[in-house]
Amino acid sequence: MSRLLLAAATVIGLASALPAAAQFQKPEDAVKYRKAAYTVMSTHFGRIGAMVQGKVPYDGAAAAANAAIVAQMSVLPFAGFVEGTSGTEKGQPKPIVWTERAKFDAAAKKMQDEVAKLAVAAKANNPDTLKAAFGEAASACKACHDHFRNP
Repeated sequence: MSRLLLAAATVIGLASALPAAAQFQKPEDAVKYRKAAYTVMSTHFGRIGAMVQGKVPYDGAAAAANAAIVAQMSVLPFAGFVEGTSGTEKGQPKPIVWTERAKFDAAAKKMQDEVAKLAVAAKANNPDTLKAAFGEAASACKACHDHFRNP
């Protein structure tokens, strides 16, 4: 029985160590995945933005729900950043994503940390706290876009 468990653990360990590119049959699949994750994030982030900008009435429960979704989604797009998926068109990642991967990964982590803080702030049910955390999260997103994304 222990040999079976050891073999299963080994297979699972090896499978989880495969590169992200192995998750997608074609580079276009990685791009679609990445864009879909960002679309969901953007939609829910925008709902919070509308509240902090006063475009819609503040709703603490809705802010918390949207922030939780943004935080959960924030880890997903990065599996879709595989070599061969950059380009020169608007919105596409620049090739420096791969030549400066450590810097890119640090920017992604910064964004994830800031949206996690946003989720905590949203639970506090305080519009001022939410607005401050939203600004920090938006700045982290913008910094990455400015450096790693084609305008």
